[in-house]
Amino acid sequence: MSGVWIISENRRQSLELLNIGRQLADKMGTHAAALLYQDREHAGDCVSHGADEVMLLPPLSSEQPAESCIPVILEEAKKGDPELILLSATPRGKNMAALLAARLNAGLVSSCTQIDYDEGSKTLVMERLAYGGAAVQKAVCSARPAMATIPPRTYETAMPKTGRQGNIRELPSPPPSAIKVIERKVKAKEAKDISEARVVVCVGRGIEKAEDLTIARQLAEAVSGSIGCTRPIAEELHWLPEELCIGLSGIQVKPDLYLGIGVSGQVQHVTGIRNAKVIAVVNKDENAPIFKAADFGIVGDLYDVVPKLISELKK
Repeated sequence: MSGVWIISENRRQSLELLNIGRQLADKMGTHAAALLYQDREHAGDCVSHGADEVMLLPPLSSEQPAESCIPVILEEAKKGDPELILLSATPRGKNMAALLAARLNAGLVSSCTQIDYDEGSKTLVMERLAYGGAAVQKAVCSARPAMATIPPRTYETAMPKTGRQGNIRELPSPPPSAIKVIERKVKAKEAKDISEARVVVCVGRGIEKAEDLTIARQLAEAVSGSIGCTRPIAEELHWLPEELCIGLSGIQVKPDLYLGIGVSGQVQHVTGIRNAKVIAVVNKDENAPIFKAADFGIVGDLYDVVPKLISELKK
């Protein structure tokens, strides 16, 4: 049993990875399989959304780390000989991918933005951003299995098909682990997750003082959006939580509308908004790099332009 395997932690990850996994499996003339952690109740969903087989990883006790399942996955991989293994580029997914790749002696390309199968050369071609988002690197894995991590929301969720049939089976329990979880502490978040926001209002260094963030909040309220920011606003000035920082080293957003006010548009930030459907910006510097990425732009002082926008939007 070869094929394309996905390893996921939840339903959203499963359906996103199955979208590209199913496409690649069809091109490669093979099948798609899903290995699920906590997504057991949605195993049937995975079948209807493209999986030919679903392997349920054993439930773990509170004392067992997620890595306890690695021996189980390794054993299945040795028997199944997959051609490609995909994981989400979450903290857990990236850690699991690195551990599995080392044990399988596999090639691993992290944070892929696109994967395709070249039917002529019969190779998997993967793309990821390089040099802080200024370039796109193409990589080909010569080892088998090839492995890749894919940032969440890179692909839309797979579409279901009625009548699809697939096999669902439980994998055996892992051997005792030398690692024991003593305590778990949930990191407190200062702000809500904006990666799913339909509209994002992003503030940059054009905002002169923290009190003026009120303007951005009013604009966000007028368009039913969420607030985001560039790295200097969060890390240097500490005006907003780091969870709201958009960019290559922050979060990636994919809104229907991105509104940037006072954002200069450095590559590191633009990388985080490259999948926005519409980018509209306000900046008084007509040479600001953000205008190159924008669909719509206003050259003007945000303190003059934004209140007028809010007034018009409220009408």
